[in-house]
Amino acid sequence: DVGAKRRVYGSPRDCQSLKRASSTTLPPPQRLAPATPESPYMPTLRSVNRSNPSPDAAPTTRAPDPATSPARPAVELYTDGACSGNPGPGGWGYILRDPASGKELEGSGGDPQTTNNRMELSSVIEGLRSLKAPSNVRLVSDSEYVVKGLKEWLKGWKARGWRKADKSPVINRDLWEELDRLQMIHDVAPEWIRGHRGHEYNERCDRLAVAAIEREKRAPR
Repeated sequence: DVGAKRRVYGSPRDCQSLKRASSTTLPPPQRLAPATPESPYMPTLRSVNRSNPSPDAAPTTRAPDPATSPARPAVELYTDGACSGNPGPGGWGYILRDPASGKELEGSGGDPQTTNNRMELSSVIEGLRSLKAPSNVRLVSDSEYVVKGLKEWLKGWKARGWRKADKSPVINRDLWEELDRLQMIHDVAPEWIRGHRGHEYNERCDRLAVAAIEREKRAPR
């Protein structure tokens, strides 16, 4: 994998096939309040501008104490990553949806030289980063790499010092470590779906990722 600087695009105007996001956001709350169906911790629909997912760029956060934490809101996170060549220009996209209100948040970004698996991981990381408070997250992805990694492999990798069963180093360790950190904040339930089978949110995420690739190809170097 090539660690080239990533460009991130969050404006819905970059993807004309998608709904426009509202231009109004609320300032981040100073203190967490209990979630209710009328006011979950979902941000209002807006554009996002996220930096390259990296554990070095994120503050260290302790996992919340269930005994003292307020009730967590439930959110749905749909993700997808794509790459033109592997490695090559890549893009990621996500949609966060609050099932109680129907509100949605879209985000997308790209990297001029990356791999498909890094883009799949980046879409999940950026979606989780956009949440304002600890949440119960239903993660829906068409990436077996992401879903199996979260469900089956991650615990063993950590126990072996970030090595696989064959003792080789875990690929994309930087992103997996960041995703593991976010798992300590949010309760993530991964679900795998088959991609490109007409699933509304999967198809929308794919369009976000592909549009990000096209922007990377057009970007001046």
